[in-house]
Amino acid sequence: MRPDILNPLFAETETLDGVGPKLRKPLDKLGLTRVRDLAYHLPERFVSRRPVASLDDVAEGEQVVIALTAIEHRAPRNPRGPYRVLAQDSVGNVCSLTWFGRAAYSAKKLLPVGEMRRVSGRIDRYGDMLQIVHPDHVEEKEEAGLGRMCEPVYALSEGLTQPKVAGLAAQALARLPHLPEWIEPGQLDRAGWPTWQDALHLAHKGEHAAARDRLAYDELLANSLALLLVRAHNRRRSGQALCGDGSLRARLDLPFPLTGAQTRSITEIEGDLAQQAPMLRLLQGDVGAGKTVIALMAMLVAVEAGKQAALLAPTEILARQHYETLRRMLAPTGVAIAILTGRDKGRARESVLMGLMDGSVQIVVGTHAIFQDTVAYRDLGLVVIDEQHRFGVAQRLRLASKGRAAPHTLAMTATPIPRTLTLAQYGEMDVSRLDEMPPGRQPIDTRVVSQERLADVIEGVGRHIAGGQQAYWVCPMVHEHETEDIAAAEARYALLRERFGDAVVLVHGQLRPEAKDAAMERFASGAASLLVATTVIEVGVDVPAATLMVIEQAERFGLAQLHQLRGRVGRGSEKSTCLLLRGEALSETGRERLALMRETQDGFRLAEEDLRLRGGGELLGTRQSGDAPFRIATLEQITRLLPAAHDDARLLIERDGGLTGPRGEAARVLLYLFERDWGVQLLRGG
Repeated sequence: MRPDILNPLFAETETLDGVGPKLRKPLDKLGLTRVRDLAYHLPERFVSRRPVASLDDVAEGEQVVIALTAIEHRAPRNPRGPYRVLAQDSVGNVCSLTWFGRAAYSAKKLLPVGEMRRVSGRIDRYGDMLQIVHPDHVEEKEEAGLGRMCEPVYALSEGLTQPKVAGLAAQALARLPHLPEWIEPGQLDRAGWPTWQDALHLAHKGEHAAARDRLAYDELLANSLALLLVRAHNRRRSGQALCGDGSLRARLDLPFPLTGAQTRSITEIEGDLAQQAPMLRLLQGDVGAGKTVIALMAMLVAVEAGKQAALLAPTEILARQHYETLRRMLAPTGVAIAILTGRDKGRARESVLMGLMDGSVQIVVGTHAIFQDTVAYRDLGLVVIDEQHRFGVAQRLRLASKGRAAPHTLAMTATPIPRTLTLAQYGEMDVSRLDEMPPGRQPIDTRVVSQERLADVIEGVGRHIAGGQQAYWVCPMVHEHETEDIAAAEARYALLRERFGDAVVLVHGQLRPEAKDAAMERFASGAASLLVATTVIEVGVDVPAATLMVIEQAERFGLAQLHQLRGRVGRGSEKSTCLLLRGEALSETGRERLALMRETQDGFRLAEEDLRLRGGGELLGTRQSGDAPFRIATLEQITRLLPAAHDDARLLIERDGGLTGPRGEAARVLLYLFERDWGVQLLRGG
């Protein structure tokens, strides 16, 4: 149960003044559902303004606060024109205060002719005259204007304004309770960090690096504590040792020799499976590094030991691809394999359910359907989770509860992750790393092409599919946007379908599942030659006949994402090509990314370079990717602060024997504060 001291922070936002059903909707869109969320909704940046006495003292592009007196209002001649207020400073210099659209309605009220106001905003030039477009503030009192010297800028959604969010954040900060200190005093002194309460206040007031670091460290410490508690809990659980005799594995007829990395990983997994404590291991390998074979070997160890194994995939199409691949590889062994997804109904479904219950189905492949309450196993010994980044820690814990005894868990990801982020996401797991590629894989010819050559690229795609081959065309957006020139999948699909007809299919995340699956099946079967998509195909799509990948506006993607998309081709014996279409407005970082894509196909190197290039910014493309469970800590802070936070968490658990001392009790509060409360439940044996 959450400590009572945190109740004020977990009250809903509607308990704040001014928040009703109308305002609740835009707050919910930002994930601001409780007082705590608003307290941690830190400013994205701060606007620093300089007070100036006259326009003679300003520079173009500068943010200022200046006293101005309105001398003339000029209404637009047409509805779309700007509303201008000419105003002069204390020495008679004139500038234009300019509004567009509905915002112009308030100009007359804000700036009556002949009266002085304090105006805050950015100075620019229009023709021969200085101007401020959409002044940030127009204040009657001098003190109010001077109070705008340093102002936070928050992330907004439609229906919210900066003053409204700032006011709600101030209300949330006023409700902060006094919490016990969970950071070791020596660490606080060395870093010069403020208390938790002071850090939140400071972070909302200005660019306070120590306060931001303190809050990021709190989040990293909470995450490390929770992951280490999972690890400790797992080691205490009663599992079952799985020791296979090798009889089934010996019957496999693999068409290729195993790499050294594959052999090493299999040995590590066999060692874990032979232990009584349930295995909790992450298999991390680049696209095409051979993770499926290792998963097969692990599942055969379980079957040789008389147990069942289950492979969980995040999508139905990936589950069916795994099923077909494993069924072919298992043919010489006689092992019974079945598939179970949400689509399977009637007798086929009942047959699989009975087979799992009586043990005649030894390996099952499927989506979440294989872990529904209605699915019972005779003796589940191993769970394999593919595309692990789609599943959180709490889900991993739930999946591991299906066996008589706790089953072993092998998680796999094809997304190369820098070592620091691996610790942040999978600190409760042992890690095996596939850093070699199987022999014989042909490199993918990667080229960067200007968007201006779009017509030539379309003609090239036409020649490609006319030759009986297949291709992908990836766009960064689903729909066209009025204000941004971003390639949209639906518009590109319409254009390409006009050119190539029924050979083109469309897939994106907003399609109904049935429509998406139908399009993917047409492409996978070869009935369609060109698949237009968003990044929904980033992982799990395996069509060996597809040998061309076109990524439009490639500069908008991160390196890790580009690498995953490129990995959809080059999966067969034919030579494959990846075309990166770039826009004209190419930043230095974007240019470096595309150059690296041409230079290397090593996903681990690209992941490290992506981390370096992004610095303190986004996580693998966007902050909401889910590749790290953090709302406060930036990538730069994770890299810099996580090792200390992880060590602190480990010492706290080891010294305190289950978080029972004074600082241990404070750490429990921290776990609830950051909603890692399942870590506390494990302490209680839940």
